[in-house]
Amino acid sequence: MELCTSLSLLLLLFTALVAPVRSVASIGINYGQIANNLPSPELAVPLVKSIGATKVKLYDADPKVLCAFSKTGIEFTVGLGNEHLPRMRNPEEARDWVRKKVQPFLPDTKITAIAVGNEVFTSNNTLLVQSLVPVMENLHTALAEIGLDRQVAITTAHSLAVLETSYPPSTGRFRRNLIGCVTKVLDFHGRTGSPVLINAYPYFAYQASPKQVTLDFVLFQSSQGILDPSTNLHYDNMLFAQIDAFYSALNALGYKNLSVHVSETGWPSKGDPNEMGATPENAKKYNGNLIKIMSQKKGTPMRPGHDFNLYVFALFNENLKPGPASERYYGLFYPDGSAVYSLGILAKEGTGNTTSSDGRGVPSIWPPPPNGYLAITSHSGRLGPVGALVVLSTAAALIKLIF
Repeated sequence: MELCTSLSLLLLLFTALVAPVRSVASIGINYGQIANNLPSPELAVPLVKSIGATKVKLYDADPKVLCAFSKTGIEFTVGLGNEHLPRMRNPEEARDWVRKKVQPFLPDTKITAIAVGNEVFTSNNTLLVQSLVPVMENLHTALAEIGLDRQVAITTAHSLAVLETSYPPSTGRFRRNLIGCVTKVLDFHGRTGSPVLINAYPYFAYQASPKQVTLDFVLFQSSQGILDPSTNLHYDNMLFAQIDAFYSALNALGYKNLSVHVSETGWPSKGDPNEMGATPENAKKYNGNLIKIMSQKKGTPMRPGHDFNLYVFALFNENLKPGPASERYYGLFYPDGSAVYSLGILAKEGTGNTTSSDGRGVPSIWPPPPNGYLAITSHSGRLGPVGALVVLSTAAALIKLIF
């Protein structure tokens, strides 16, 4: 694309300024821009490469960003915000959007997916829910008309609040009032081969009940973990338990062959006084250990060996995001390009053979909660196109991982 050609030499210069860490397969980064102090997209390119990310997810289809990443080989998921969905029910509008926002940047910028809306099924907006599948169909048709339907996938990201039960992972089930809507989306994925996206945040499980949810378990640290009594599968971190709960929900509806990718996960480096665990040290451990575990390509206990894609939230701290203070401190980098914390020295990997964070070595089991399951609900802190945070709520007693 001629628009991007003039940036090539400048981009090479910037890239040389940041030495990359070892490359990690299947790791992506969310590039949010709700801020008034971010560097130019050209300066973001070497930062993405420095953390070994090979994929970027946007919440829009910003042409400046897509142009800046031209000929870098980095794969892009572009976003279509919830506010655009009603309009995109018109096939002509969808066709126009694809031809203006996607087609001009290919093949120099490697756009591989379009994320339609964000957490629509938990938005409490009937119009959005009714619009989602028609818009996905319209965009897929628009891509097919210009021969891009096999190159660019159509998908949408879900909050884990679409699950009615998730505790233990083998009991994962979709909310009954959403099954009709969910199955239409899953049918679309099955027909087109696109992945299902979920946003998962173990941080909020810890924040909700720091005395019951061990920090080691959510940070991929050494812990005895937990055992799902129905499957006898052992979990040594909460993120994989969340993912497998979603797989169980898919299996229960007969969708056993769909691929699940994690479109958002992360840990804030700072928060309000009441936001337990939001520190640079914990953020470094979570993201550092996460990248290390992903590089091993072991998959989850329910899907061993499955190399799913995962996007860390987020590239930069974003100073204009609403909500609690933590919302503005998920970034790996400050706006000036300096690292919030180093990912070059990864935190200790969990082995599942030591004591819990409270020092007590006790058998790893999955105790039955009082209400029979662990409800997963949306968190109100993340709004709009940025994606809702996920809370594993405790009700009377959350996960007593080790007691």
